[in-house]
Amino acid sequence: MAVSMTPSVGTGASSLPVIVVTGMAFEARIARGDGSEPVEVVYAARADLLERALSAAVARGAAGIVSFGTAGGLAPDLEPGALIVADSVHGPFGRIDTDRQWTERIAAAVTAGSNAAGLAGRLRRGAMAAVAAPLITAADKRALHDSTGALAVDMESHIAGATAAAHGLPFAVCRAVVDPAWRTLPPAATAGLRDDGSTALGPILRELLRQPSQLGALLRLAADARAARTTLVEAREALGKGGALRMTTVA
Repeated sequence: MAVSMTPSVGTGASSLPVIVVTGMAFEARIARGDGSEPVEVVYAARADLLERALSAAVARGAAGIVSFGTAGGLAPDLEPGALIVADSVHGPFGRIDTDRQWTERIAAAVTAGSNAAGLAGRLRRGAMAAVAAPLITAADKRALHDSTGALAVDMESHIAGATAAAHGLPFAVCRAVVDPAWRTLPPAATAGLRDDGSTALGPILRELLRQPSQLGALLRLAADARAARTTLVEAREALGKGGALRMTTVA
């Protein structure tokens, strides 16, 4: 059975879900949408937990895998809230190409409808990078951009892409920039991230008490995060309206 990227219409609609892969709990809540589409969301901040959850989801059956959520900016001209629909991922497993037809459908969906003007202006096409550990400093982001040409970076797309390739499934990436290339993250920004992708407030507060000078940078990051979240919510709504998370099957 082959998977087609055409919109699901009539009896050809696949009963298998698209698996949406992300790293954090708030991203997963956005990714689930309103429940009207056959999607299954898997998430975790720790790679082995994410791999385990994704493998279990694929074993239950899947029509495709999409990496969705936030990303760190690498291209110096990208503002917080920019939306990346990627044509490839450069990471620990080498280069993994996304499915061209599905990627085009996703890009078309996020530039159509009532939010078209806003999302179209924020959409960028190009390569993503993926890493195994958070990219913290502006210097590290610049080095990765110089070596790969990637627009942004995350910690899940290489896992999603490698799993899709191993199982012969279509793969796509749709990510919103949260911290821009010129922003170095304060230690408090990652202090509260649990392995399962949820966030604990206590470690963040302790880090701020240890070094109160981080507060300004943390507040700037919070503003960046609001821009990224707005883009993710709008993009997820657009993907649903455009049918970009539905697939058909042909014999």
